[in-house]
Amino acid sequence: MVVKRFPRTHLSEYLTIKQIVSFHYFEFSKDFIFDGEKHNFWEFVYVDRGEVEALADTDVYLLKQGDIIFHKPNEYHNLWANRKIAPNVMIVSFVCRSPAMSFFENKIFSLNSDQQHLLVQILKNGFAAFIPPFDDPRDHQLLRNPEAHPSVEHLLRIHLELLLIRLLEHADLQQKRNRLSGEVKQQSEHELVEGVTAYMEQQVYQNLRIERICKIFNISRSYALSIFKEKTGQSMMQYFRGLKIEQAKRIIRENKHNVTEIAELLKYSSVHSFSRQFKAIVQMSPTEYARTIKAKM
Repeated sequence: MVVKRFPRTHLSEYLTIKQIVSFHYFEFSKDFIFDGEKHNFWEFVYVDRGEVEALADTDVYLLKQGDIIFHKPNEYHNLWANRKIAPNVMIVSFVCRSPAMSFFENKIFSLNSDQQHLLVQILKNGFAAFIPPFDDPRDHQLLRNPEAHPSVEHLLRIHLELLLIRLLEHADLQQKRNRLSGEVKQQSEHELVEGVTAYMEQQVYQNLRIERICKIFNISRSYALSIFKEKTGQSMMQYFRGLKIEQAKRIIRENKHNVTEIAELLKYSSVHSFSRQFKAIVQMSPTEYARTIKAKM
């Protein structure tokens, strides 16, 4: 038997973290003040609740809930509560020598829901991988949890790297959007609306919320609503309701399901809700529509 040899491609590493230095989650008092420090590795501070003020070299920043600040190696930094709100803060320090990390120098971000979800995964796997305490600002020694699953440290690393990559990608995307000319911008918006309408058609047998669409297409709610209305003349939910009713009309013409079954198929809360919406759009009830179809036949 001849053994066939296949060419192999080594995957490049864009951004790699192989060492973690500290992993903390604090519930500070409103009067907390941290002693300033300086070290030769990266650190980020994420405000999970409340507000804090942060010093980076000589600049002071107000960080609100959902904000994250990165301290580059050898940058003097400090942190304190504002004496008004008791904050919850996540602090992770790590070693990363990838050139792409230069992007994070002197950067503050407000995380979106997807990026916050990655932080939740980082917390989850960090808590599983190591032994408490996680809230002692003077204790940076990480002790492995002997009962942890072998995968948790790998998952911690993956989610940490993915968070950084997502922040980089999002920044690149924002820069590209800002550079779009008026004509290209129009084309981009047209393609977005086409993508959203195609997704709605795929989901016609499901309940669909605007928040889900925004998450899938990585757009804000206000932007999604204004662009969709501008391009179609209808709101998103008005358009989606129309798709459901058109599908209902097709099912009625196939004569395989009664009105109650159609309402269930299309995920209406009740047959009355379905009938009311059908009549508002078609100007006749589902039963009346079925009778007109039979009369034509």
